[in-house]
Amino acid sequence: MEQEKKRDGWDKLAVLLQSGGGLMTAVTVTILGFIGSNYLKDRESAESALRERMQANEANIRIYTELMSRREEAESALRKDMFVSMIQTFLKPGSGSLDEKVLNLELLSYNFHESLNLKPLFIYLDKQVQAAQGPSKKELTDRLHRVATEITRKQMLVLEGAGSKFDRFVDLDFLRSNPGGISLDEGTLTLDGITRNFALIVQEADLAKKELKFRLEVRTPKDTLGNVETNSAEFWVGFFDFPMIDNTRLDHDQRCSLVLNAFEDNSVDITVAFFPGSYASLKEKPYYQEVVQNLMKTNAAFNVDKRGK
Repeated sequence: MEQEKKRDGWDKLAVLLQSGGGLMTAVTVTILGFIGSNYLKDRESAESALRERMQANEANIRIYTELMSRREEAESALRKDMFVSMIQTFLKPGSGSLDEKVLNLELLSYNFHESLNLKPLFIYLDKQVQAAQGPSKKELTDRLHRVATEITRKQMLVLEGAGSKFDRFVDLDFLRSNPGGISLDEGTLTLDGITRNFALIVQEADLAKKELKFRLEVRTPKDTLGNVETNSAEFWVGFFDFPMIDNTRLDHDQRCSLVLNAFEDNSVDITVAFFPGSYASLKEKPYYQEVVQNLMKTNAAFNVDKRGK
């Protein structure tokens, strides 16, 4: 009888545990279902909010792009009309006074100095001003040189940020006593991993026009054996030569330019600028070989970065 009572007690406990286990299972399933349902709802809500934000951003980007496109079209049309109006002043014979022509050249320079070679207009107008008589001659001359200096300064600020430079001084008295030319201290500059040596020889000076004739030699080491590639050029440099326009093309889509900063009675201050070809004027187009080299360089950098990740 006692064994039966014990079995009955164990049986009751087993039944109770089974009932409790089923209840706990049901409660657990219910809780998990509730949590899962809430998680799915929250996830769906978050995804819906994300889609709405993305759609709003896309709409904003589309509107901004359309506005910028219309703005650029309006600015291009305005600049085109401005350019045609100003250039006609120089093309039509007898049209406009010298003061108006200088004003139009100022407007052309400040608005189109990165895309147009304005040196011929500066020279043409400077000759007209020098041939003119009257009290305004000095004022017009100063205006021409002031705008030329300002354009050079603006362009050099851009080029210095993208490349490198060095300054040199030319002793005009020493140049007069050495008609064969004088050599300036060489400079070495590095850009995009390419090191070049720049040698300058001042051959002669035109004091009336405030110009110097240079021979430029650019030496680029090719290997560790001492082999060097040399590029040379001869040219005149004056205040109307702007670095983004008047520059020497080098390999690997690079450029160098000489800038006249000041021309005094006994000395001249010059700067050699070394910069990427992408910062040259808009009219300068890279050669096909340079485009291929840039693409290969970009692809190699991308592969290295990808392997690093």
